[in-house]
Amino acid sequence: MMAVRRQQQRPTLESVARAAAVSRQTVSNVLNAPHLVRAGTRHRVEAAITAAGYRPVKAAQILRTRRSHLIAAGIPAPATHSGEVVDAFLQALTGAAQQLGYRILLVSAGDDATEISAYDGLLREYDLDAFVLTGTHTGDKRTAWLLGQRVPFVTFGRPWGGGARHPWVDVDGAAGVHAATSHLIAAGHRRIAFLGWPQGSGVGEDRLSGWEQSCRAAGLPTAGLVCRMEQELAEGRAACARLLDTPQPPTAFVCVSDEIALGAWTELTARGLVPGRDAAVTGFDDSWAAAVTGLTSVAQPLTEVAAACLGALDALLAKPGGRRSPAQVLLQPRLVVRSSA
Repeated sequence: MMAVRRQQQRPTLESVARAAAVSRQTVSNVLNAPHLVRAGTRHRVEAAITAAGYRPVKAAQILRTRRSHLIAAGIPAPATHSGEVVDAFLQALTGAAQQLGYRILLVSAGDDATEISAYDGLLREYDLDAFVLTGTHTGDKRTAWLLGQRVPFVTFGRPWGGGARHPWVDVDGAAGVHAATSHLIAAGHRRIAFLGWPQGSGVGEDRLSGWEQSCRAAGLPTAGLVCRMEQELAEGRAACARLLDTPQPPTAFVCVSDEIALGAWTELTARGLVPGRDAAVTGFDDSWAAAVTGLTSVAQPLTEVAAACLGALDALLAKPGGRRSPAQVLLQPRLVVRSSA
C-alpha cells in the first residue's frame, strides 16, 4: 500500500503566537507596528517567525491596514537630471522600500503635464499609498496637483521658488561646490571659473551660489568667469575653450556636473594641458566616469536621501491627516579629491 505523504501545514499567525508564547495580536503588532512591542518580546517573536518560515498574506494585510504598501516614483526627463544619479537613487530607494515592506512602481514622463496625467491614471487604476517625485524645479506643477488631490508624497529636491507645504529631501549643492572651490583656493588658484546651467535652474543656481560665496570670501574675482550651458559634454568643452582664449584665462574650472567637467577636461587635454597640473577641474555627482578619469567631484549621499524620503513617507502614512510641519531634510555631500584638482 502506497504511503500517503502528509502535506506540511503552512505556518499561521496563531502557530507563531504559540511558539513565541504571546498573543495573536502581539505577533500582528510585530509585523505591522513593531514600535508598539517591547524589544525583548519583539526579538522573541521575530525569532519564532524566522524559525517557522512564516510569511504574512499580503491581501489580508491590505484589508487590515487599508494600505497597499505600493509607492509610485517619478523618473525625470533625461535633460533635467543625470541619468546615473537617478539610477543610483532609484536603486537605493527600491532597497530601502523593500526593508520597510513597500514596493516601488516607476513612472516616466517628459514634462509636468504628462507626468500629472500618468499620476491621475495610476490613482484611478491602483490603490497607491504615496508618491516620490524627483527632479523638482521652479514652477513645479506636480506638487501643486498632488497637494490638491490630498495624496501623500515626498520630493527628492527642494520646492524651488516657493514655500514648502510638503515633505522634501535634498542635497546641499551650495555646500558641495563651496567645498570644491575652497579646496582649489587652498591649492593656490586665484582665477576660478564656474561652468553652470542656464538661469532658472534651481539646482544650478544653488551650486553657483557655493562658488560665489567661496570666491568672495577669499576676495577672488567672479566677473566674466561664469559660463552657462545645457548639460552636454560638447558645450562644456566649448565654454572651457572660450575662457582659455581670454587675456587672463582661469587656472581652475568648477563645474555644475561631471558631464560638463569632462567637456572641460577634453579641451584641456586637446591643447596638451594636463588636468590637475596645468589647470584644475572639478565636477559634481561623482559618476563612474569621474572615478575612471581621476576627476575630482562632489558625491551625493543617495542612500541617505532614499532612506530619508521613505522615512518621511512612513511617518506621514502612520498618521494620515495629522497636523505637523512637513519634513525638510538637507543632507551634506562629500568632496572626493582626485588628480584633476
